[in-house]
Amino acid sequence: MTLSAYILLSAVLFSIGVIGVLLKRSALVIFMSIELMLNAVNLALAAFSRQHGGPEGQLFVFFVMAVAAAEAAVGLAIIIAVFRKHGSTDASDIRLMRW
Repeated sequence: MTLSAYILLSAVLFSIGVIGVLLKRSALVIFMSIELMLNAVNLALAAFSRQHGGPEGQLFVFFVMAVAAAEAAVGLAIIIAVFRKHGSTDASDIRLMRW
């Protein structure tokens, strides 16, 4: 496969993630859309790294994956706390993060 095929797939995945963040109201769907955008960026970084033959892109992919894992842990904890407090994960119902 060529680099342009990987970049096209990455752009499609990123666009789906952006649409999910902008149009959906559920915090879980927004959270999954952000993860999809991070994976699209990882795909582009890995493709560029393979094209240029250097390890820098793969190193960035490793760091993005580490950040995504930390974001998943903290994000899910926040979503669970909000659900316990408000009984819903609808983003439009939650105006402020006050307890």
